[in-house]
Amino acid sequence: MFPNSPADPVPPKPLLVYQRRSTATSHQPSAPQEPPQASSPTAAPVPAPAPPSLRLSTRVRRPPERFGFSSPSSFTATLSSISLPSSYKQAMEHECWRKAIETELLALEENQTWDVVQCPSTVKPLGSKFVFSIKLRSDGSIDRYKARLVALGNKQEYGLDYDETFAPVAKMTTVRTILALAASQSWPLRQMDVKNAFLHGDLKEDVYLKLPFGMPTSSPNDVCKLKRSLYGLKQAPRVWFEKFRSTLLSFSFTQSQYDSSLFLQRTPTGIVVLLVYVDDIVITGSDLEAISAVQTLLNSAFHMKDLGQLTYFLGLEVHHQPQGLFLHQHKYGQDLVQLAGLTNATSVETPMELNVKYRRDEGELLEDPTSYRKLVGSLIYLTITRPDISYAVHTVSKFMQAPRHLHLSAVRRIIRYILGTPTRGLFFPSDSSLQLQAYSDADWAGCPDTRKSTTGWCMFLGGALISWKCKKQDNVSKSSTEAKYRAMSAACSEIIWLRGLLTELSFSPVHPTPLHADNTSAIQIAANPVYHERTKHIEVDCHSIREAYYHHVITLPHISTTLQIADIFTKSMPRQRHHFLVRKISIYTADLQLIYTHLMAADLQL
Repeated sequence: MFPNSPADPVPPKPLLVYQRRSTATSHQPSAPQEPPQASSPTAAPVPAPAPPSLRLSTRVRRPPERFGFSSPSSFTATLSSISLPSSYKQAMEHECWRKAIETELLALEENQTWDVVQCPSTVKPLGSKFVFSIKLRSDGSIDRYKARLVALGNKQEYGLDYDETFAPVAKMTTVRTILALAASQSWPLRQMDVKNAFLHGDLKEDVYLKLPFGMPTSSPNDVCKLKRSLYGLKQAPRVWFEKFRSTLLSFSFTQSQYDSSLFLQRTPTGIVVLLVYVDDIVITGSDLEAISAVQTLLNSAFHMKDLGQLTYFLGLEVHHQPQGLFLHQHKYGQDLVQLAGLTNATSVETPMELNVKYRRDEGELLEDPTSYRKLVGSLIYLTITRPDISYAVHTVSKFMQAPRHLHLSAVRRIIRYILGTPTRGLFFPSDSSLQLQAYSDADWAGCPDTRKSTTGWCMFLGGALISWKCKKQDNVSKSSTEAKYRAMSAACSEIIWLRGLLTELSFSPVHPTPLHADNTSAIQIAANPVYHERTKHIEVDCHSIREAYYHHVITLPHISTTLQIADIFTKSMPRQRHHFLVRKISIYTADLQLIYTHLMAADLQL
């Protein structure tokens, strides 16, 4: 995840890279600019020119104030004026950090995290250190100073002081599905945060810790025997999730079969939906009284912080309007542009050059691939709300092991595209239908190194885009029909999972889900078993689409290639084609009035 702390390294100097010639223009109508300067009241009026054939507005555009977009310069100024302590000694020189350390130690004491005991002779206790950070609000202002005591879990031994470590987190498709349902049904969205979440987990193993700095000691042989988990321990995420899960089950919740981080409580008058991502909790549903009761119960079981209406979650910004929800990562994208050193670069209108195939061994290797990997990792997280860059990010992700200057040039182009479209995001309309629709496509033999094809599909819940995928296929396909058939099979698996999730949420699909494809041969293979002679080389798991078709889980309508929405996930596009598909996958800028106009014009009718 892209870090937000002021201790982040300064943006790296732009590396010398091979730049391909680009034909994309730098004009981007939807990109917000700086606010216009107030004109002088004594300035002489400008005489009107001769009547032109087309008048272009000279008004400088910027994001609407009601969406709370902060200026990147103000955010940078906030961070540049603060430095993080690198040691306990350095932190104790400042009052704000001393208070943060005292708050952390007090929380550990109140939580009865450990017992101070004599260290057994056969035990080598773990070390610990304080980690300092600054919690920021979505507008970039300081929320609080944070000191976290972290155990040096890298010294733990498997089977001795830890065992299983895996803990689930919510799938982003589940997050988007819940938000789309909440927007469609006008459900309230509440957010809560667990204070010191990992400290609530109950340890089963014997773990000993050296006394942290700032704790008084009566004997040099004193150590802390942990009763509860601590940040830094390998098993900390698992024991916390198990504690939270068991608590919810005692509150009459059931755990979802389709996402382990989703919990449901059915009441006589509705349903309560709770989604957890480590220590961030989103609560929604149709029973308002039950939601309030759940919040009260959670407060009694854990140290909770009620954050009110959901506005900022895992770097995702949520804006509530009568027309629906707007989900974007504006601040995250601005941080990424700054990290890449491209704040003053020229923007482009497409994320990837047209008809360019990047090869594994083309160009010179980067001397230090760290910057490349950090930028690509940040871009991957940005695709949570920016499916328009999915294919481009998928392409540059293939070269993480040995990136080259040409690959870095492609990464920088994606970021220049983000620079020109900073306020784009997903829109989930209110009063939307809950009909699930899917689109599937493939680019045959698109990888120049392996000749494997690229699968692309996307899923809509009414007018809301909730799931998509761009992935290289595991096997080489012998024809475009086979490549698209494999893509349809992969999309079918996602459809079955989503239908199960919606059924569990009490929105069981009434009709089969249409899976739109633009290849008639692939559709016939799925719908007609007599084609087995032509498809016996295809793995059995791909033919699961036939079973779904026969059981009326899906239908297979043919769609024209020009209207195939999933095309944007399989290849680079010309400018006009790219903008057309961006509109079709429900990506808009922050102007919700413009979104509402599009909806009224039935622009999202698929």
